[in-house]
Amino acid sequence: MKSHEAVIRPSVLVTRQTPGESLQRLREVCEVEVWPETTPPSREELCRLVKGRHGLLTMLSDRIDGELMDLAGDQLAVISNYAVGFNNIDVDAAKTRGIAVGNTPDVLTDATADLAVALLFAASRHVLPAGTQVRQGEWRTWEPTGWLGVEPAGKTLGIVGMGRIGRATAQRLVGGWGMKLLYTSRSDQAEVEKELGGRRVELDTLLTESDFVSVHVALTDETRNLIDAEAISKMKSTSVLVNTARGEIVDQDALVKALENRSVFAAGLDVTTPEPLSAEHPLVQSPHCVILPHIGSATHTSRNAMAEIAVDNLIAGLSGQPLRCSVT
Repeated sequence: MKSHEAVIRPSVLVTRQTPGESLQRLREVCEVEVWPETTPPSREELCRLVKGRHGLLTMLSDRIDGELMDLAGDQLAVISNYAVGFNNIDVDAAKTRGIAVGNTPDVLTDATADLAVALLFAASRHVLPAGTQVRQGEWRTWEPTGWLGVEPAGKTLGIVGMGRIGRATAQRLVGGWGMKLLYTSRSDQAEVEKELGGRRVELDTLLTESDFVSVHVALTDETRNLIDAEAISKMKSTSVLVNTARGEIVDQDALVKALENRSVFAAGLDVTTPEPLSAEHPLVQSPHCVILPHIGSATHTSRNAMAEIAVDNLIAGLSGQPLRCSVT
């Protein structure tokens, strides 16, 4: 009787449990190990866990550099990031090693734009501190001068980075509240200008003229600390800053001073640096700042769709096929 060698299934590490049934599909073709904790693996743990893997399904909190790729071994074929961003991965190092890198774009656009709008209203109308007053039993009476906020209707919205999420955010606020639109972009967005009446301007003009500023650029060397002390100083004292992109884009120390000095009215942040911020951090303690734990894509629809794409990327990369969503 002729013997057959056992088929060796590729080994995959998933650095956090993902929602939906996508991992079951991955288990049908791979040996899968999922990091079981709700917090990310430490660098030491990650270095240990990647050894011998053919594929990695990673999160933004996982730093995947050349050293880690080398520790994994020459058989590492694909890194699939469970995010639209991929600044946690050294893409150049992956290219030189012939490792495919994928992400999960498009499917979180609506969820993130919705949250940007939610943060805008929460910050501008003191939603969290007012609610805290109720929960702590400190609500004594209706106050004609209490919790006075700012309204967006007819005001100027500044979108920093007119990509998919920036455009979706603008559609909601221009269409729903009749806001005037300014935006920054590498090039004119004729469709945006036709649909929403937006005007492309330099960042300084946007900051000076906008009543609400929403940040949507990708994190790069050029955008790190893009909203620094000088930029914030150009904003109106009645303005609201929203960031659902990456924490490193905003100089948090400068924002703390602006909020303390009341040179900016309020801020709403879904992203910070680091994540999480300490409960004692001045931004967390500020009554003028709303901070959420990076939940822009946190809907069943978006997170399940992200898992589907991440698994598709892994399976394609392991079989030497083009990734569904590739960044390399």
